[in-house]
Amino acid sequence: MASQGASLQNYNNELVKCIEDLRDRRETINREILNDEAAKSKIQQDLALLTKRLAEINEDLAKKITTRNEYDRTIQETEAAYMKILESSQTLLQVLKRETNNLGKKK
Repeated sequence: MASQGASLQNYNNELVKCIEDLRDRRETINREILNDEAAKSKIQQDLALLTKRLAEINEDLAKKITTRNEYDRTIQETEAAYMKILESSQTLLQVLKRETNNLGKKK
């Protein structure tokens, strides 16, 4: 009977050791879960900030593109007007030379 009691005591000790081992493993996993949840929370906060920043940059970029397009349009219109002025100046110069020659011939 004493040997059965010793066997039961050994089984009991082994069972307690296994339960403690399982609790240790559970605690290790629980710490990992807490760390992962903290990391997840941080990443979600960062993502929210980055998403907001991206929206701000996209809005700013759209405004700048609109402004650039207005500059392009103004430059094109100004260059076209300048070319008309050059053509008019050329025509005026030709008329002036012709009239000067005509006046010189009348003398």
